[in-house]
Amino acid sequence: MLLRTSVIIGTILLLLLPVSGSAQQNLTMPMASPYASVVQRIGLTDITITYHRPAVKGRKIWGGLVPYDQVWRAGADENTTISFSDPVTVAGKLIPAGTYGVHMIPATSAWTIIFSSVSWAWGSFSYDQSEDVLRFSVTPSATGFTERLIYYFDDPSDDSVDVVMKWEKLMLRFPVKVNVTEVVLGNIRRELRGLARFSWQGWNQAADYCLRHNTNLDEALTWVERSISMNENFNNLRVKSDLLKLKGQNNAADELMKKALDLASEADLNNYGYQLMGSGDLNKAVEIFNLNIQRYPDSWNVYDSLGEALAQQGKTKEAIEYYEKALKMTAAENQKKRIENILKNLKSN
Repeated sequence: MLLRTSVIIGTILLLLLPVSGSAQQNLTMPMASPYASVVQRIGLTDITITYHRPAVKGRKIWGGLVPYDQVWRAGADENTTISFSDPVTVAGKLIPAGTYGVHMIPATSAWTIIFSSVSWAWGSFSYDQSEDVLRFSVTPSATGFTERLIYYFDDPSDDSVDVVMKWEKLMLRFPVKVNVTEVVLGNIRRELRGLARFSWQGWNQAADYCLRHNTNLDEALTWVERSISMNENFNNLRVKSDLLKLKGQNNAADELMKKALDLASEADLNNYGYQLMGSGDLNKAVEIFNLNIQRYPDSWNVYDSLGEALAQQGKTKEAIEYYEKALKMTAAENQKKRIENILKNLKSN
């Protein structure tokens, strides 16, 4: 019993002793080069850059703090990284989805940009060229002074964006391109294996995407036919009609469009008219809005929509006529004010 008590007391005393230096836990403190992250989405693809932001602090940066012709971590502290949620193309090479360590070799002229398969290293101290996924050259340009290194995205388009780095009085950029159609189609096929497959809307949205981008037309037809089999309506019949037109089957397309228009509600026709306006087909939009007026003459909104299409055509007198009809018919104060402002502008021109 005495031996057991001695062991317990000894254990307690050990626990009360100061923690040795090797076991100390450092507190989290602000870093000299703060962490940063920037994200850009192109289509459905996310491009993410994470890095630490060193400051100039009056030092000579290029050819000084950052030597020429040596691999540099492209930031401070841990690896600067770039992540792609889908495959992308950089410098003409297809890069798989994933996260890559970014390194650079600064020079007095063209720089070398490196994507490494290792993204978890500390800086470039363990950099190994055999782990390169991509190397390409970029010539930097002079720019205004930037105290802390910064990465950002510039000039985004539907399928590309420029990655930009600025620090001190230097800037470099390189484009990243995304095959948006391929990514979207892959995502559509995945989602149609889930809950979206149980509604007519999901199959129709898939077909409509292909229609709007004139791609994958045969599969799109199978998708829209699946939608029609679940719930035949204006929207999916219209999409099928337009797909048939793209495939040169004009007679079948026209017959199907007649059937679609017979099923169309006021909202269907109104939305379709605005789609036509958005695509620049104002004449067809006016035709559809006139059809809506014939079917729903007691709705103020059909006159309002036709007025807008006529105004875009430059037919100001006719546009004023239909806007005034809409104004007399609507009881909503916010709509009255909106239409009054439109009429004021039309009459002043």
